[in-house]
Amino acid sequence: MNKAAFRGLFFVVFIGGAVLRFAWLDLRPMHHDEANQAVKFGTLLEKGEYQYDKSDHHGPSLYYLTLPAAWAFSQSSLASLDEVTLRLVPALFGALLVVLLLLFVKGAGRTAVLFAGLFAALSPAMVYYSRFYIHEMLFAFFALGLLATFWRYLLYPSPGWALTAGIFAGLMYSTKETSVIIFAALGLALVFTLVFDKIRPQTSYRLRAPNLAYFFLGLIFAAATAVAFFTSFFKNPEGIWGSFQAFRVYFEKSGATGAAGFHIQPWSYYLKLLAYTKAAGKPLWSEGLILGLALVGAVSGFIRRGRKRTLASPAKFFFFYTLFSTAAFSIIPYKTPWNVLSFWLGWIVLAGIGAAFLVDIAPKAIGKVTVVVALAAGLFNLGLQSYRANFKFYADSSNPYVYAQTGTDFLKLVDRVNGLAAVQPITKYEPIKVICGAYETWPLPWYLRSFTNVGYWQEAEKAGQLEDAPLIIADQKQAAKLQTLLGDKYQSEYFGLRPNVLLILYVRQDIWQQYLKEKK
Repeated sequence: MNKAAFRGLFFVVFIGGAVLRFAWLDLRPMHHDEANQAVKFGTLLEKGEYQYDKSDHHGPSLYYLTLPAAWAFSQSSLASLDEVTLRLVPALFGALLVVLLLLFVKGAGRTAVLFAGLFAALSPAMVYYSRFYIHEMLFAFFALGLLATFWRYLLYPSPGWALTAGIFAGLMYSTKETSVIIFAALGLALVFTLVFDKIRPQTSYRLRAPNLAYFFLGLIFAAATAVAFFTSFFKNPEGIWGSFQAFRVYFEKSGATGAAGFHIQPWSYYLKLLAYTKAAGKPLWSEGLILGLALVGAVSGFIRRGRKRTLASPAKFFFFYTLFSTAAFSIIPYKTPWNVLSFWLGWIVLAGIGAAFLVDIAPKAIGKVTVVVALAAGLFNLGLQSYRANFKFYADSSNPYVYAQTGTDFLKLVDRVNGLAAVQPITKYEPIKVICGAYETWPLPWYLRSFTNVGYWQEAEKAGQLEDAPLIIADQKQAAKLQTLLGDKYQSEYFGLRPNVLLILYVRQDIWQQYLKEKK
């Protein structure tokens, strides 16, 4: 494939992936994790204050990197923010992640990078979580950035590549505690690649072990980047120490201490999620094409390819990285589906190499055309799944990437509250009392952000005087208590929050009657 054709095709791939990520970003209701991050960011936006919390919320990079998006849309408060502004940030990083693959052209070749770009652009997992205001897509972008720049450093050792890899490493550490898994997997991949390359060299270009001086240069820039973010740009020195303490918290939450809970899953959870999911009467979900081609790509890394190949292929390096990172995330009992992204990247790069390998070894032109047509059919299926996942089944539990997702029925509760607040002469009801467990409270703080007086309690007994509150929102656990306390003074409605989780809206009768009158 010549340069001009490659550039044109890759640009089309990038645009296609960007469209899937940026279109209708406000379609899906805010997940409770998204709402939590949004409120945390709101404090930084309004007050310019941020302090790293080692117990929750992960690293600070997401919040600071959201500031330019809010400024660009002239949004200066939590109330002025919207879903589109927030989700533009992971969507942008998800789209740019495809561009990072260009760093593998030297070694993998144009055809492999083009296929890898297609898989990254169309993968339902990659697209779905690019539209999620959580840390994962930023983390995946920084992880691939580290892998790509480190690979370039192995090919062309220089201070520039060492420095760039260090910045990516610092950004990754500033995003999630799981960065240590990626660092370990990368280190093991380097060792095993160098060992196998020495035992059985396959190219005339040998990878080189990192120069000690360059290694420390990268380490200095990684540390400087992490310190800047965790200390809130040197306003909170304790933040960097908190980043170390967070590993103990993560270790406890991971299930390694024997803890059980909603997130504890068997070792096969991630691979099953990606390979095959099918609910009765619902579409089949599978990224098996990428899994299968990745295995081909891994095998290709250990096969002699001929003297014409003068640069080392990243297939072997990515095989070891993918093997170790996938194993680590699979062994850890604590699992959430978006954790697949950082090791799924390895599968995607290997799949691109595998697809190019099949095209390369196919006999004659007819064989190559047959392989390309088969791959095109598989890519079309991936694109169709991405469309379904993000624009049709975006909140449906049959979608394997939907996880404790806020249901669309919840938006009816939000509309009802806003409709009640619009009734004249009352424009805002204060205080609104929310009496829900910690899990059931979110994403209410996001959707009630325009109300200036909202109180949150977990038990009705602690919520003070209830009989005069205009609106009360409660979970099912509080229903019996509230029915006794409120009697017939309130009109109640039930709304679905998540599968098998209901919220109850209590409206004082005089307000309810006024609302019905205004509606007529």
